[in-house]
Amino acid sequence: MNFSDLLIKIESLQKDLNALRPLVPERQEKLNKKFRLEFNYNSNHIEGNTLTYGETELYLIFDKTTGEHDGREYDEMRGSDVALKLVQELATDKEHPLTEVFIKNLNKIILVRPYWANAITQDGQPTRRLIETGDYKKYANSVRLQNGELFNYASPQETPALMSDLLQWYRDESEKKELHPVALAALLHYRFVRIHPFDDGNGRISRLLMNYVLYHNDLPPVIIKSANKKEYLAALNKADSGDVNSFVTYVADQMIWSLDLSIKAAKGEEIEEHDDIEKEVALWKRELENKNSLKTVSKTALGIRNLYLENWRQFIILFYEKIDSLFAELFTEQYVRGFINNDSQTWLQYIDYVMGRFIKSDGSEPDVVPSELENAYSIKLYVNMHHFKDNNNNHFDLNIYLEIVLNNDDYRIEVSGTPFSTLLNSVYIKAYNQKITQKEQQAIINDTIKSIFEYIREKTEVGV
Repeated sequence: MNFSDLLIKIESLQKDLNALRPLVPERQEKLNKKFRLEFNYNSNHIEGNTLTYGETELYLIFDKTTGEHDGREYDEMRGSDVALKLVQELATDKEHPLTEVFIKNLNKIILVRPYWANAITQDGQPTRRLIETGDYKKYANSVRLQNGELFNYASPQETPALMSDLLQWYRDESEKKELHPVALAALLHYRFVRIHPFDDGNGRISRLLMNYVLYHNDLPPVIIKSANKKEYLAALNKADSGDVNSFVTYVADQMIWSLDLSIKAAKGEEIEEHDDIEKEVALWKRELENKNSLKTVSKTALGIRNLYLENWRQFIILFYEKIDSLFAELFTEQYVRGFINNDSQTWLQYIDYVMGRFIKSDGSEPDVVPSELENAYSIKLYVNMHHFKDNNNNHFDLNIYLEIVLNNDDYRIEVSGTPFSTLLNSVYIKAYNQKITQKEQQAIINDTIKSIFEYIREKTEVGV
């Protein structure tokens, strides 16, 4: 069906829906819940979130969690839910326009906090970058096309001007009222994606902005089903090739489903779909389990104590053990220090690595949890490897810092070193209800080993 035919059907359905408004409160609530779950589940799944529909409902409606998922996936789902509510609120406020500040705030909300992620350089090489939130991209971003070519989006330098132009275009088109709201929504989505203004979250925000336009024009939201991801991306690819009408038509086709669903709800008919019973069974089974609510956890003495005992201490030891086993024999001597709040007198003063555990220089074992740790803002391991052994008298030291920075609402793990000129690419930001996973530990250690090895090899090849 072409866009003109779809538009006729949309206007007919919209007329039917308007005749049934306002909906009975109970029916409106049921419809809102359905759209809320469908949007958050599908929009995040398109981007790779692995929470099932039942787990999404369990988390958003009942604030409970289950399954083995990374905490970021729950954070993303909650952030998406909050962002959708803000979009609905702004859309109903006819006095306040859509702004860049609002869009940046959406990005900050859905990404929750900064994090490190794998990326691809402009020349196609793999790398890792810190993903910031709430501001336009600092690095060029790209995507690998099906034919193997690398497609680059707008550059960081171009992005601010292009975003300003995009919103001016949207305001102009809104005032002219020449485009049907569905077409305007689809075009805003597509033009935003073409810019790709953020380091991450562009797809989710494009769908939020699309639905902002629809809500603003008293239409129900469009749900891009993750099961139809291929068709969705194919429509975007056709638009990239110059056939923008294909994407507008695709969005219009999805609007039919939303209007049909809204009319059914308004009439008091059942709005469950054929596979909803499977989702309901999955939800029921999960409610039988012993689940804990996953909420933002602030820094507490008990939380710090538990993380240290169950996670941090073992990671610190593993980190040192790997570095020591690979590089210690290359140096004349080494010593290790532990710091709390940058004070080595409070914890593990001049410690040695003996029998698989840290001990104090006087031979006594340190407190399992030092009392100073409860009020700490930083825990740091310092490893110094002194005087590299080299027949060419190419002597130098190696200094490595592993630090856990304790903020109020999250903690940060980072590795740095001197005489390295830059911070090593191992920074992870975690909530206090999240441990450093084995995968993350290994990634941090591998990055550190790689950086140390590259530095030593450069020093020995080039000389002082």
